[in-house]
Amino acid sequence: MFTGLIEDIGVIEGVRAGNSREDADGAEAGHELRVRCSFTDLSDGESIALDGVCLTVRSHGAGWFVVAAVSTTLGRTNVAAWTEGTRVNLERAMRADSRFGGHIVQGHVDGVGVVDWVGSEGDARLVNVRIPDELAELMVPHGSIAVDGVSLTVNELPSPGIVQLSLIEYTLAHTTLGELRPGTRVHVEADVIGKYVRRLVAPHMAQV
Repeated sequence: MFTGLIEDIGVIEGVRAGNSREDADGAEAGHELRVRCSFTDLSDGESIALDGVCLTVRSHGAGWFVVAAVSTTLGRTNVAAWTEGTRVNLERAMRADSRFGGHIVQGHVDGVGVVDWVGSEGDARLVNVRIPDELAELMVPHGSIAVDGVSLTVNELPSPGIVQLSLIEYTLAHTTLGELRPGTRVHVEADVIGKYVRRLVAPHMAQV
């Protein structure tokens, strides 16, 4: 489990296709990624979120680690488009004795959104993100959302299928969200509480 509070910005140093596992036909599938970072105390097998995607550390050293993304992950995220030099938000799994500063983030991307508009209001940068239809009903004003692994608050729902984010200077300086431009694809994870509520009420709504 994660909280959406980014600890570091990593840089993809290398990408190798076909190194994560073997598929049903015995052919290798997926991507192996080597990431440069500031962490010096990682452990093999621990979970780490890259732009909100929970992956497992396969090997590591001082200032680097390697993870693998299987074909299912590549099909549901932007990971397949990452190349050498891509910057990614990093968060290690939450410790049980840590402060819970963000919200519950599972590292399971629900969909890929597209930045629709970027503007400003006072000292905040406003970003409108067009999200998949199946996620729209999970969004509420001032509710929680994770975008590229960053815990954020839904500022407004300006139109159907659009979520507006308000990014403060600290977030712009300490995550990759300062690089967002119209057309940028981002990982979106809806609040897990909303997903459970939708699941629980679905049978009753069908009877209405």
